[in-house]
Amino acid sequence: MTTETQQEADGAGAQSSSDTLTVTDNRTGKHYEVPIEDGTIRATELRKIKTHEDDFGLMTYDPAYMATASCRSEITFIDGEQGVLEYRGYPIEQLAEQSSFLEVAYLLVHGELPDRKQLDEWTHEITIHTFVHENIKEFMQGFRYDAHPMGMLLASVGALSTFYPEATAIKDEEVRYIQIIRLIAKMPTLAAFSFRHNQGKPYVYPDNDLSYPGNFLSMIYKMTELKYEPDPRLEHALDVLFILHADHEQNCSTSAVRSVGSSQVDPYSAVAAGVAALYGPLHGGANEAVLRMLQRIETTDNIPDFIEGVKRGDEKLMGFGHRVYKNFDPRAKIIKQAVEEVFEVTGKNPLLDIATELEKIALEDDYFIERKLYPNVDFYSGLIYEALGMPVEMFPVLFAIGRTAGWIAQWLEMIDDSEQKIARPRQIYTGQRGLEYVPIEKR
Repeated sequence: MTTETQQEADGAGAQSSSDTLTVTDNRTGKHYEVPIEDGTIRATELRKIKTHEDDFGLMTYDPAYMATASCRSEITFIDGEQGVLEYRGYPIEQLAEQSSFLEVAYLLVHGELPDRKQLDEWTHEITIHTFVHENIKEFMQGFRYDAHPMGMLLASVGALSTFYPEATAIKDEEVRYIQIIRLIAKMPTLAAFSFRHNQGKPYVYPDNDLSYPGNFLSMIYKMTELKYEPDPRLEHALDVLFILHADHEQNCSTSAVRSVGSSQVDPYSAVAAGVAALYGPLHGGANEAVLRMLQRIETTDNIPDFIEGVKRGDEKLMGFGHRVYKNFDPRAKIIKQAVEEVFEVTGKNPLLDIATELEKIALEDDYFIERKLYPNVDFYSGLIYEALGMPVEMFPVLFAIGRTAGWIAQWLEMIDDSEQKIARPRQIYTGQRGLEYVPIEKR
């Protein structure tokens, strides 16, 4: 590189040439060296590439953030090519088999696994904060009888910010911590209340003698019995589901939590944004689409015709493939085992036979193999939710319970990240300019 080029290059600093990207601007003939850090370049470095002094500089255009990292994070690692998912470095397979959801929530929030005393204190704090203010209950009772449970959850989570106004002190670690406890503790209660409201049944208060998943099952199922005793197999299956859904890197809802949270709003409002994003059918509603697909197939005899319909483009194969995972979704293997546990209690669902046969055919068909279409976590989770007696409207609500731990961990990480500022994406303006206003009488 010539001396002149070195003077034009900006941002290389003391980095070696192997750690930089050399860019040639063919408009001006100038060369620039852009530092490479962790396999990325900072988009702001491109602003230095200009055609003249008053030029704004280059920007990146990346709809849906297909190749843009918005943050540095130590929470979740995903290798889509190898089918790897880790929370804080721990493989999801080990956590699902050996841990509990509350222990995983502690891991996500605190960054390390707790010892026995820490876990007991954490569990106790969450357990004693499961109740919600009676006014929240009255607020939820004000919804229409057929209100969507996810809409109720969205509104009630946001409403919590009005009950805990001190939550705006997000830089105060003690204040911040109690909000984290409250969110993880109260989410199952709000979810259960939204379910009972939709069912026209009286709300059931939390039972602090039960485990986290057991308490949720009690608030869902309890009727006239004095004490609800959850089946341990259902408890375990639900706990595994919560673990599998706890976090998944910078997905749509997590990105929403971080984006809204970057305004330094309280955590309830930020998490409500995550619930709103999860409400969408392309995110939290994916397992509902799988269930409807299996119901439409009706019997295993219809699978060959359905498969041919998929190949022709007449049908959509729901629950297969993933934007991140290119070979297999590690969560799908775990959740398939949980399905069998649940059906031991509830009885076998005929849709399972269709799902199993559909999976078998798809995994052996070159058409799907070449396109890397493998079952994802949504393929079997809907079957579990239905077996638990959940209407499809409740599917994303159950998803939200587990994901709250990840949302709050991501929010906490963002608050402590000195590089983060209020989110404000750039745009490429494509509209008209310099129009003259015409009075309405002359239009």
